[in-house]
Amino acid sequence: MNPFFENQMLQTRRQFFGNQGLRLGSLALGMMMANNKKSQAQQVQVHKPVAGLPHHKPTAKSVIYFHMNGAPSQIDLWDYKPNLKDFFNKDLPPSVQGGQRLSTMTSGQARFPVAPSKFNFTQEGKCGRWINSELLPFTSKIVDDIAVIKSVFTNAINHDPACTFVMTGSEVPGKPSIGSWLAYGLGSENNNLPSFVVFTPRFPEGSNGQALFTRMWSSGFLPTRFNGVALRGTGDPVLYLRNPEGVSSDDRRTMLDTLQKLNQRELQQLGDPEIQTRISQYEMAFRMQSSVPELTDLSSESKRTLEMYGPDVSTPGTFTHSAIMARRLVERGVRVVQLFHRGWDQHGSLPSQLGNQCKDTDRATAALVMDLKQRGLLDETLVVWGGEFGRTVYSQGTLTKENYGRDHHPKNFCMWMAGGGTKPGISYGETDDFSYNITKNPVHVNDLNATILHCMGIDHEQFAYKFQGLDQKLTGVEPQHVIKDLLA
Repeated sequence: MNPFFENQMLQTRRQFFGNQGLRLGSLALGMMMANNKKSQAQQVQVHKPVAGLPHHKPTAKSVIYFHMNGAPSQIDLWDYKPNLKDFFNKDLPPSVQGGQRLSTMTSGQARFPVAPSKFNFTQEGKCGRWINSELLPFTSKIVDDIAVIKSVFTNAINHDPACTFVMTGSEVPGKPSIGSWLAYGLGSENNNLPSFVVFTPRFPEGSNGQALFTRMWSSGFLPTRFNGVALRGTGDPVLYLRNPEGVSSDDRRTMLDTLQKLNQRELQQLGDPEIQTRISQYEMAFRMQSSVPELTDLSSESKRTLEMYGPDVSTPGTFTHSAIMARRLVERGVRVVQLFHRGWDQHGSLPSQLGNQCKDTDRATAALVMDLKQRGLLDETLVVWGGEFGRTVYSQGTLTKENYGRDHHPKNFCMWMAGGGTKPGISYGETDDFSYNITKNPVHVNDLNATILHCMGIDHEQFAYKFQGLDQKLTGVEPQHVIKDLLA
């Protein structure tokens, strides 16, 4: 006997029953596909939730997550420290630094001169939020709709592990992203689009853009069908959606049916769940041939809506176009949409580079929140905005009143949430006079993840996936807490 097939027969009890489940699942999938072939309009839910989910009534049906890759400076955008002007170019007191870990980029500096923000902050909205209205003029108009968290902290001090951490709950690569966890747990209400969609829009030239790794939207040890699907900004949004010349849709359907029979036979023989993923992905690609062109066609949008987003709204690959696509996706029942915008790593020339980043994103971000609100979608859509860590109060490199840079700072940074059952117009957490240490209501990255899961109807302590003999969780093994003060 072939050693491979012999190994398949020498199963443990757990493997045996697991494979029986797979075989039953394959039969069910085959029946589903047959029904789908007969009636596309009446097909069963393709992206089904895990049995028992949600754990409680959700306040949000979908998530739009803006990740500002590179770490926006909290001191220059959200964490107003007016007294810092009295400390310009003075050394950061050792009692404030407290012997904390520094990155290798500034640990060797002879001095740590304090760099107050050069930008104007104003109080905006009924809530009286202090915000850099100079760089965020549009976001400043929606402060009554957002909850600002000023006391987020992380374990990592460098970009790659920090981005991996904020997206997966762990610095160790190979874990599922939060989008994949949600797609796995809750499925999707749209059969013709992926449950988890990703955009990686271009960013201003001259910015220090860190690399984006696919692990940030990977399914990790979850089945690969829960990977985020990245829609391209140039050419076709998804490669190979169009049939080759001379191949009709009916021809494609016949080929897929034949291929499905072969894959079903292999699935029954080997019991490999990735074969099941392959079958479902082929079917999804077929349905996307019609759904994606409709999704990307903005002709149905009003002139007022398009103008609200800004002039780049019709240009694929821009942040603005990605933002309106995010609204259109959740409008169609997609569970999770993530936008990864790069270029926020300002070790030098921060004022000009930060200005470019905000100019690229501010209007569209605010427009998305307003658009959701006007359509009655904000109540059921959770919007999250943030980076992977904060920036230091001291300057990296040359310091003048008009120019400075800031190093990585994991001990506190700012994020905000809107809609989806969160309290609008509030501020949570406080930092010291140097925006260096948290003084009130610290929020660990996985506390934030636990809160996102809660809004989606999931108890993070009960939400697990068996892998390598462990009940793996997005929020890890250490105790984490839902930030109830953020909830409406």
